[in-house]
Amino acid sequence: MRTGLFGFGRAGKAVASVLLQSKATHLCWVIRKTKTLQHRSVPEFLGIESDEPGLIFPRDEWSNQQLFDQQPVDVLIDFSSPDAILSYGEEAARREITIVSAISEYPDSTIDFIKNIAQHTRVLWSPNITIGINFMMLAAKVLLSIAPYTDVEIIEEHFKAKKETSGTARRIARALSLPEESIKTIRAGGIVGRHEILVGFPYQTIRLTHESISREAFGNGALFAAINLVSKPKGLYSMEDLLVPYFNLQ
Repeated sequence: MRTGLFGFGRAGKAVASVLLQSKATHLCWVIRKTKTLQHRSVPEFLGIESDEPGLIFPRDEWSNQQLFDQQPVDVLIDFSSPDAILSYGEEAARREITIVSAISEYPDSTIDFIKNIAQHTRVLWSPNITIGINFMMLAAKVLLSIAPYTDVEIIEEHFKAKKETSGTARRIARALSLPEESIKTIRAGGIVGRHEILVGFPYQTIRLTHESISREAFGNGALFAAINLVSKPKGLYSMEDLLVPYFNLQ
């Protein structure tokens, strides 16, 4: 599966590392905004043994048509910025290239744009693309459908300097139809990130917990999305759409 990556910040580098080590993907190139590391090899830069080219190109070096003509891919993975998809989306959709976006937030106008191009190709948008967080939210939904009378609490823990409430915690609250004001926040030391959904029954308690260890978790999620998305019909998907079939254990 020929893959192109938009974005080479901290998350993008971690995602590239996972893609290079996967036998399912062939990392053809990385696009970043600046000319820093121009034409460098991603495997060489990250110190990973690989025969994949993974060359780094600045965004303004190619038109979208040139990029996809000269550097064809089957899947685009986007860890760059909210406006990037507006530049490459139509051309990628016209060629039916699968798009996996892990951008945290899009304006409403961009979401409308994504819905439009999803009529012509497969698009997945997941603000938090880790398998663990999305599994946890889906598991909580299943649990609450079984026992809607339970008490539910969301607790999020992060490093001391993080001031705002976690965006992932807010998404969990929305997914479970809980007010964002009910989220319990803990700030201490250097905690990378921990989210917990506590479900209180009359005589028992269930705790669903996800703890971030490294940004490579984003790469695992993006890889899972790409592998499961390429065979789907055209349309707009979420991680939940891809995970639901795995809940059928028969």
